[in-house]
Amino acid sequence: MIVIAVISLGAIGAIGAVFLYAASKKFEVHEDPRIAQVQEVLPGANCGGCGYPGCAGFAGACVKADSLDGMLCPVGGAPVMAKVAAILGKEAAAAEPMVAVVRCNGTCQARPRTNQYDGTKSCAIASTLYGGETGCTFGCLGYGDCVKACNFDAIHINPETGLAEVDEDKCTSCGACVKACPKGVIELRKKGPKSRRVFVSCVNKDKGAVARKACANACIGCGKCAKECPFEAITVTNNVAYIDYTKCRMCRKCVAVCPTGAIHELNFPPRKEAAPKVTTETVKPAPAPKPAADAQAEVKQDNNQK
Repeated sequence: MIVIAVISLGAIGAIGAVFLYAASKKFEVHEDPRIAQVQEVLPGANCGGCGYPGCAGFAGACVKADSLDGMLCPVGGAPVMAKVAAILGKEAAAAEPMVAVVRCNGTCQARPRTNQYDGTKSCAIASTLYGGETGCTFGCLGYGDCVKACNFDAIHINPETGLAEVDEDKCTSCGACVKACPKGVIELRKKGPKSRRVFVSCVNKDKGAVARKACANACIGCGKCAKECPFEAITVTNNVAYIDYTKCRMCRKCVAVCPTGAIHELNFPPRKEAAPKVTTETVKPAPAPKPAADAQAEVKQDNNQK
């Protein structure tokens, strides 16, 4: 009986194996070998900055796409996309280098603390509980969710200002810090020629007086920058100004007229000091000194009168 049972089980296993083999052949999915080739030249960061689930997902999307327009590996940049294009026989569109920018200038001095948070040091958790430790409910909380999200050690919290700061030499514009910030103060912007950028370092949507009371460096939505801009690159919406980097020509006229210093200019050379104004008024020459003899005579005359 035992022998019969063993033979029966063996026969059932053999028949099942045949069915499984047939099913695997029928439903087999053939992967394009180019996907592995593209994935091999990618940096392997799996940061998701490309908009796809990891490098494997991006490689598959590149192979299936008709063109590489709009496809970009933010970590590898143009050199990596050139390799991908060579493998696929497609053209890689040139993409402007991007960098993360922290749009908050509410330092400890400019934004006085009104209370103290004793909960878990997490921006995501703190933002769901209350507005923050200061009167501004829009600014950087400074608990470092962005720091934990960055895989490239490109962002840190400055202990003196309490604000997140980006190391642009390390930033790959993967966008992980942008997604991690619950306040939305981190933004990807065009890196600009020679890494020069102009942007409004504030997202406070309160009205001017309220925003200024909460933070001395806040944008008050006065609109002076928008009126001064000759390229119509600045708009004021919900009491806060925004500079469109696709229109900005970095003339920096807006920086000069901002009353609160909310507009930042990065990596520009120092401004030249204005030359002194030349007036056309007639300057009267100083009276010539009198000869010594005349001066002594006047002194004697004054003494005789006395």
